[in-house]
Amino acid sequence: MNDVIYERITEKNFSLTSLDGFVRRQAVEECWRRVEGEWKLLPVAYVEDWDLDGRRLRAEKLLRSVRAGDLAYGAWTDGRLAGFARLAGPLFGSGNQYVDLAQFHVSLPCRGRGIGKELFRMACQGARELGASWLYISAHSAKESMAAYRALGCVEAEEINWTLAKKEPCDVQLEYRL
Repeated sequence: MNDVIYERITEKNFSLTSLDGFVRRQAVEECWRRVEGEWKLLPVAYVEDWDLDGRRLRAEKLLRSVRAGDLAYGAWTDGRLAGFARLAGPLFGSGNQYVDLAQFHVSLPCRGRGIGKELFRMACQGARELGASWLYISAHSAKESMAAYRALGCVEAEEINWTLAKKEPCDVQLEYRL
């Protein structure tokens, strides 16, 4: 894999076909679930993957979001998108302290190379520019996903955004202090 180029996603560097070669595949074996008030790792096996229609739908959503003023960041290697992160406004929380890290993905062949860490750093900088003091993440509950978020320093959210939590009831609500 050659050098990675990181930049803010715009209509000039991202299109409806930018995710065509993106591999979102994740074979999940265990997920975190709250059972009787405690987090437990339970056997929940499935494969999460995006087909071409799903990738195009997500690309369209990302472009609409960017056009509406949301911030998004991408990592490209060999001319292909290796990862991306998107912040969705507006700010929320009791003191408008949160911004939503609405999308955060690294393509399977590019994982484990620090791309996610750099995209997360860029998202944190963007969140600060928006006036947030915390990132809010409705995070996939898979064991590996949660380990990655914990390694970045994310912790369980103190203030729950119930709109986001109800959309994905199996997600774990996390936050990260900027």
